[in-house]
Amino acid sequence: MSISGWDEKYNTIIKEFNYNKNDDLKSAKLLNSLLRSNQVIKKVRTLIENNTIFVIGAGPSLSKSISIIKTFDKITKIVADGATLALIENKIRPDIVVTDLDGIYNHINEINNETVIIVHAHGDNINKLNIVTKLKNCIGTTETKPMNNIYNFGGFTDGDRCVFLASYFNAKNIITFGMDLGNKIGRYSGKKNKNRLLKIKKMKVAENLLGWLTTKNKIKYYTTSKKITGFKKIDYNDIENIIKSEF
Repeated sequence: MSISGWDEKYNTIIKEFNYNKNDDLKSAKLLNSLLRSNQVIKKVRTLIENNTIFVIGAGPSLSKSISIIKTFDKITKIVADGATLALIENKIRPDIVVTDLDGIYNHINEINNETVIIVHAHGDNINKLNIVTKLKNCIGTTETKPMNNIYNFGGFTDGDRCVFLASYFNAKNIITFGMDLGNKIGRYSGKKNKNRLLKIKKMKVAENLLGWLTTKNKIKYYTTSKKITGFKKIDYNDIENIIKSEF
């Protein structure tokens, strides 16, 4: 079951970017056939529900956030695709990685043992999906119709899908890092940015979706980078007090 109102948002995205819904569906069906039903979803719920969650994007401000993220080793970290490499380089283990296999495809083995890898199926990555047969803790997602082994938590880009995931499983607080969503593209945001304007356009859609998400529940949303509608802008010094509010 997807978030209420998602289908309308998805249809708008399809039209705006001239995507093919049938291609997305075809990719989701393939991913569904490659995954076996497992208990990973229970692990995801345990990691997120009623907890403070760090969502880590691949924006330009990520680099200066790493030292702060590293000090909170017990906080669940949901990481967007390419940002995973920044954590690997700094010996920080991501708990959950959300990926369409664009930025992290060549580094899967480095996180495969303990990290939950949430692979998103869409029309452009169908040729990469077979890698899920090698993953130990994998969940499949789609923006279309959920299936037996495929979920629709909502979200468009890897970054905002991380937030939608944390929201879906009822996090108490969501704190974002590297979620700049502006006109600058971070060095971890995919190896190749063939169309910079398209990338910026996608980030704008992601920003609008995040603002919409904050109206759907009573979760507390915070950002350490760019101001996002519905998110409270905080300093690194505020994080400890937010975490303490859980107890």
